[in-house]
Amino acid sequence: MNKSKRPFTKSKRSFRRRLPPIQSGDRIDYRNMSLISRFISEQGQILSRRVNRVTLKQQRLITIAIKQARILSLLPFLNNQKQFER
Repeated sequence: MNKSKRPFTKSKRSFRRRLPPIQSGDRIDYRNMSLISRFISEQGQILSRRVNRVTLKQQRLITIAIKQARILSLLPFLNNQKQFER
């Protein structure tokens, strides 16, 4: 059998490695609004870990920071502006 034709080999796809959304120097804090706002949907919901591509520890810290910012009214709990634009 000829080894040059292998029917079930995986193709060597080149893929660009995604940059982590949180760099090592970034502080996950309720005051860091530029960082926190990346992890909130347009409706004001906290995005899931799978969507964010962050670790479990980072997701927990993000969630706590978002909730603290909401309580201190730095962030809205809901964003219902789409309903009123009609």
